[in-house]
Amino acid sequence: MAKNESKPDQPQLSIELTEENAEGIYSNLVMIAHSPEEFILDFIRVMPGVPKARVKSRIIVTPQHAKRLLAAIEDNISRYEAQFGPIGDVAQREPQFSFTPPGGEA
Repeated sequence: MAKNESKPDQPQLSIELTEENAEGIYSNLVMIAHSPEEFILDFIRVMPGVPKARVKSRIIVTPQHAKRLLAAIEDNISRYEAQFGPIGDVAQREPQFSFTPPGGEA
């Protein structure tokens, strides 16, 4: 079944992408926290030489959605690497900054 096809008994979902959201928000750091009910993803932009970084977007999802997101990211990384080659392992590099995680505001 093609990705755009839906099962006959499933309603179609129309998704709107506004111009503002289509521009996206650049993030080069994500902090993840969780509770029994939710995962909190804080997307942050760290700039070289600037000692303070601000959360650009906070996304809160259920544990089930977090697991589906993980599977979707793994699938997309596999397809990316099949097309463009392996992504270097960034876990081997030492962080170039220390940070204090943002407080819980959710």
